[in-house]
This record gives sequence, structure tokens and C-alpha cells, in this order.
Amino acid sequence: MKKIALLLLLTTILACGSSKKKRVVTKKTRTTKTVSTKTSTKKTTPKTSATKSNANIESILEYAKTFEGVKYKYGGTTKKGMDCSGLIYTSFKKEEISLPRTTHGLSTTGDWIDLKKVQEGDLLFFATQKNSRKVNHVGIVTTARTGYVEFIHASTSRGVMISNLAERYWYLAYVQARRIL
Repeated sequence: MKKIALLLLLTTILACGSSKKKRVVTKKTRTTKTVSTKTSTKKTTPKTSATKSNANIESILEYAKTFEGVKYKYGGTTKKGMDCSGLIYTSFKKEEISLPRTTHGLSTTGDWIDLKKVQEGDLLFFATQKNSRKVNHVGIVTTARTGYVEFIHASTSRGVMISNLAERYWYLAYVQARRIL
């Protein structure tokens, strides 16, 4: 029994150590502009693309939701059939945001973010194959509150649908989150 436990521990350590990748995290900086007047100095923050990003995210999510109920089709990007990365690619393309077409390509795009900081429009990546942590599924966050995250994705069994990250299957399959906007 001790030999089996030791073997499992050793296998886990070796498997976990070999699959780690170096992550590069970049941060966006916000610039401020100082405007001087004769009587006082005040700082103002120029209009950023935050309001544009929020409008884009809202539009992306609304468009993605129009595909709800569409059956799964590998490589699909239309109402006749849709796959998970096709849903992301098509939804962002409507807002003229060019993204990679594959789940693997998407998994290296944008900035890695902690799950506790996900917001609407962020991408969630999953490893759904048994005994594998290789990313093969993606969804877009539609609702994000502390401890509660919903995402839209194209399920192979039920087509385009909204799921909750707290569901056991998705929670255990979760790998990472990335922010595009």
C-alpha cells in the first residue's frame, strides 16, 4: 500500500512539473494629464477606451447569445453549426476584433487573469479530455460576481449554451482565464 501511495505521489509530481509553462503578464497603464489654470492645478483623466470596451463587450455577448441552441459542429461558425472557438471568433469578429480561430491560439492571446478577477467578456479555458490538462475548450464569461461565474460556449452534446463554472464538471476542467479587451 505504501509503495502504491509513493508511486502515485511521484507520478503526480513529475506530471505537474513537466506541464508548467512560463506565463508573460503585461499590464495596461493609464495616463493622466495635468492641466494648469491661473488659479489652480487639477488632474484630469482623458477619456479611455474603457467605455468603448464595455460597449464592445456588451455587443459581443448579445451576439454570442443569438447562437444559443445552435447545434455543435466541429469547425462551425454559423447558425447551421458552431464549435467553441468558432463562437468566440465569430462574436469578436462582429466587433471587428481579430482573434485566432483555434482554442489553442486563443489560449495564448490577451492577458492571463486570476479567476477571482474575471469580468464579462473574458475567456475561460478548459481541459475536458480525461487525464489531460491540455486546453481544448473555451467559453466567454457572461456573468461575473464574487463566487459566481457563467459563460457561453458550444458544448459537443448540447450545442451553444450558458453554463455555470460552479458545476462540478466545469470547475474540475477549468485551466485558465484570459482578458482580450
